[in-house]
Amino acid sequence: MKKALVLAAAAALLAPAAAMAERTGEEIYNTKCSVCHAAGVAGAPVFGDAAAWAPRAEKGIDALLATAKSGINAMPPMGTCVDCSDAELKASIQYMIDNSK
Repeated sequence: MKKALVLAAAAALLAPAAAMAERTGEEIYNTKCSVCHAAGVAGAPVFGDAAAWAPRAEKGIDALLATAKSGINAMPPMGTCVDCSDAELKASIQYMIDNSK
């Protein structure tokens, strides 16, 4: 009986994190990525700039995710989204690519 209560309590503590809905690519861009990508801070490719995003898009989403996670040039690892999941980072990258064609 005690073991069941402990397991139930542990599940209840973990539920909020598991129940958090993933944010969309647009939400991540607007709250995290736009800080640099809206104006091209420190050489970041500007949102909407097809010429800047085309060669990056050719690398593929997995390569761009790896770069976002490790950081590049002035961009720190995870950019400004240290709490993003891989899926959220991918969604934000895809959002920037889709809006930069």
